[in-house]
Amino acid sequence: MRRVLIVGGGSAGWMTAAYLNGALNDRGNAPTVKISLIESPDIPRISVGEATVPSIQHVLSVAGLDETEFMKAADATFKQSIRYQNWLHNDQSFYHHPFSRYRIQPIDRTGRAWLNSDRSVPFMETVSAQPVICDMARAPKMLGRWDMGAPLAYAYHMNAQKFADYLRDFSTARGVSHYLENVTDVEMRENGLIKSVRTDRGNVHEADIFVDCTGFRARLIGETLGVGYEDYSRWLMCDQAVVGRIPYDQFYPGLIRPYTTATALSSGWAWDIPMQDQRSVGYVHSSHFISAEEAEREWRAYEGPHAKDIETRLIKFHVGQRQKAWQGNCLAIGLAGGFIEPLESTGLYLSDLGAVMLAEHFPYTDDMLEAMAFRVNRVISNRYFEILDFINMHYCLSRRTDTAFWQEVQKPERITDRLKAKFEYWKLKPPSASDFQDQSFPGGAGQIDRVVPGCDPRSPVDTAGLWNHESYEAIMYGMHFCGEPLAPPSTDAPKTRVMPAIIERLRAAQVKLPPHDMWLQRALGAPSFTSAGYEPPGWASGRARPY
Repeated sequence: MRRVLIVGGGSAGWMTAAYLNGALNDRGNAPTVKISLIESPDIPRISVGEATVPSIQHVLSVAGLDETEFMKAADATFKQSIRYQNWLHNDQSFYHHPFSRYRIQPIDRTGRAWLNSDRSVPFMETVSAQPVICDMARAPKMLGRWDMGAPLAYAYHMNAQKFADYLRDFSTARGVSHYLENVTDVEMRENGLIKSVRTDRGNVHEADIFVDCTGFRARLIGETLGVGYEDYSRWLMCDQAVVGRIPYDQFYPGLIRPYTTATALSSGWAWDIPMQDQRSVGYVHSSHFISAEEAEREWRAYEGPHAKDIETRLIKFHVGQRQKAWQGNCLAIGLAGGFIEPLESTGLYLSDLGAVMLAEHFPYTDDMLEAMAFRVNRVISNRYFEILDFINMHYCLSRRTDTAFWQEVQKPERITDRLKAKFEYWKLKPPSASDFQDQSFPGGAGQIDRVVPGCDPRSPVDTAGLWNHESYEAIMYGMHFCGEPLAPPSTDAPKTRVMPAIIERLRAAQVKLPPHDMWLQRALGAPSFTSAGYEPPGWASGRARPY
């Protein structure tokens, strides 16, 4: 029987354990792989409010989790979109990047049609009902049987600490071994593979595959195996976050938003993640432009007077990725493998990807390890570069000039070469599905000059692994991209058309979809709270729709 040892717990470690046990051991019913997890009883988890993308539903399904029980245990809420506020200008304007969109076949010309119109309606609201459903604070599910046609795509917000604890209890009840011990030493084989880890309790744990989930420390992949780290700070300048939680029994804004809010501030942006009993708010910022003390004051100003006594903490991070996620018989998952600021909620997605790819390679023989590592490193590296480009796009398309930070992030040297090539091509035509068969655009270059032994020397190539042309359009047209900058519509441009199917869906949603907080209370037994009577100053109200 093959042995997998996961070193480190948290969301990354326990999600890996749960997925592997579901995929390889039929959720403990037919064990073929021995799965163990060691985590330190002394090292606190980073644990902030966590937002996800829809792919997490696949992971939870394979692991065998029931959605209702998971949501109850993790204080989870629905996430249907990310709403970006103040990114284009510092004027309370906003746009959505929703998960559901009406698709036109055989050729999607909605982007071009919007560009040629008077643009009186934001682009995504012409192709998706979800932005308005979100601003109405409606759940993506009905309380009874669904009868609104195609379902609305969604992910979750959750309490990361409770999520990890739930996965731990779920996994250990189904055969995963759990050890609360500190790793003190790592023993190597003569061939350069890891043989075992020794702990402070005198135990020696041997395995065939080791998964490093030790966070930023990277105890195995970094400290032991010496795999280097590729720095992204040239393109993504934020390096720390002020984080706090606002319990609803101290301040309840009167609703639970069914989306993540990302609000641009003076030197970065703030996430606002609603859970069943609290909100997680974190100000991701650049220490080159603002001190931690100034950032904390700005965080409190965003939240309002009720935040005066809220405890905050400072989390420092280094954006980038390991040169190799897989070295020898060790795979890094979670923060040990890299970190990109959570603007598009990609943290758990990257952990999902690592766990899924590892499971796909079972059963294997030892002579396959080198080829497996080569392929996994190629795919994971491509995903990091894809995410880098997509996050970089939010910054460089801004038109804000009110602070030194926003002036700096728009400079040409702060834009990745691949993203520049994409922009040049998309000045000729809107993004389309075929663009993501291979993202080597005219004039493009490799993201980083990668000379890493054992790694694929070719330039990274995306094939719509996480985002397709629809997601790029959501950000580009939300940020008014069309050339440099978006030319105003002509005076005789036709009125922007909203698809009749979108309007019909909105009418149905008003009648059939319950408020998000009501769904949580009735379906999950979530608590109810008394509204404070006002919203945080950093929130922007919804806009009047001309349809």
